[in-house]
Amino acid sequence: MKIAVCVKQVPDATVHKRIDPATKRLDRSGEATLNPTDLNAVEEALRIKEAQGGEVVLVSLGPAKATDSLRKALAMGADRAVLVSDDAAAGSDLLGTCRVLAAALEREAADLVLFGQASSDGDGAVLWAAVADRLRQPMISQVASLTVDAGSITGKRQTEHGYDVISAPLPAVIGVSDAINEPRYPSLKGIMGAKSKPQESLSLADLGVEPGAAGEAGSETTVLELGSPPSRGDQIKIEDDGSAAQKILDLVLERRLL
Repeated sequence: MKIAVCVKQVPDATVHKRIDPATKRLDRSGEATLNPTDLNAVEEALRIKEAQGGEVVLVSLGPAKATDSLRKALAMGADRAVLVSDDAAAGSDLLGTCRVLAAALEREAADLVLFGQASSDGDGAVLWAAVADRLRQPMISQVASLTVDAGSITGKRQTEHGYDVISAPLPAVIGVSDAINEPRYPSLKGIMGAKSKPQESLSLADLGVEPGAAGEAGSETTVLELGSPPSRGDQIKIEDDGSAAQKILDLVLERRLL
């Protein structure tokens, strides 16, 4: 079984996030890492491979330096990586991104495609659905438990009313939640071995994607203006010297909020 895992390089959690006023896009010049929930998708792919055999290939869209982040997933045990890196793809929105990823996935012809539920920098949680639509494949989201059988897959997800258990034929696209597993730490052997694993870099032309179908040219969303959040008005700071509860009550009564 060939399993493709779509992963993304995102700003490290310790980095202060800022929007570049010139491009109106997230500044990605600082330290970066692999999207946290994508690690859950990689882990699940590795578990399926260990149980049934096959290949795990990473698929990503990003700058050339994203290979550094992909190496962590290779160290975990993925077999190879495919990075689509093209200046014409910079600034792609959901539609532009899904066109590129779908083209890369069609090239791989994987039996199963796994996504993390959402990226930490975008938090849209819809990319897997858009890619599945372009691939014309069934999709299950928020999967917390996954079972692969001959020619089909079954996902279990929690809802406010209980659990959904959904089955679909392969090939299929799955969005996993962070509840599905605990990602493994790369071993020293894995870290050393990752350096020699195949990492392929592709352009839009390699995938047959027109430059106008990705990047800002292929995006259907436009950021018109940026502004600071509105002021929350006057703030009162109450120090807890043993009388904080009484001070809060007095303030509430004074403003007739109770």
